[in-house]
Amino acid sequence: MFYKKLIGKQCYLSPIDKEHYSQYTEWVNDMEVSIGLPFSFNILTEEKEREMVANLANKDYHFAIVDLKTDQLIGNIGFPRYNHIHQIGTVGVFIGNKDFWSKAYGQDAMNLLLDFGFNLLNFYNINLTVYDYNKPAYHCYKKVGFKECGRLRGAKMIAGKRYDEIFMDITRDEYKSVYVNSIVDERNNSVQKQS
Repeated sequence: MFYKKLIGKQCYLSPIDKEHYSQYTEWVNDMEVSIGLPFSFNILTEEKEREMVANLANKDYHFAIVDLKTDQLIGNIGFPRYNHIHQIGTVGVFIGNKDFWSKAYGQDAMNLLLDFGFNLLNFYNINLTVYDYNKPAYHCYKKVGFKECGRLRGAKMIAGKRYDEIFMDITRDEYKSVYVNSIVDERNNSVQKQS
């Protein structure tokens, strides 16, 4: 079952339902999906994936990405690493359902997670890494506002070639809320009208 924690234009973010492990198992074993992820070389059985999904579901800041119109699971997104003292979060994301690729679902989900990170978790900096052969992901992140802040040259060897690992980040000052601020403003305005 899904719950609309953060609602975007095309999708919403919901707590992860660990019962969807078989769907995740299918996605992470599809090379077209996993090639852009750090674990593309892993062999993941349903048992292993069940453990991984249960682990994600029990962590603080991981969400299922769900299509707003059909309530269909399409991927997940979250902060696998964060530091509240320094106000920094690192993003992990993937769209597993290929029917939703290249349709701005990644941007919508990323905007919602950034809103959550900056406006509810009070992060100052949110960062991620992407391999330079993963052009669709790189361009998605740029459209949302991430900027390239470094490279580890030749960090990944795949298909007989070396590719850079690109480090990208965005700060609170560079981000404009897509959801959370409107909820706060609405609540604030309704109180003012009652006064």
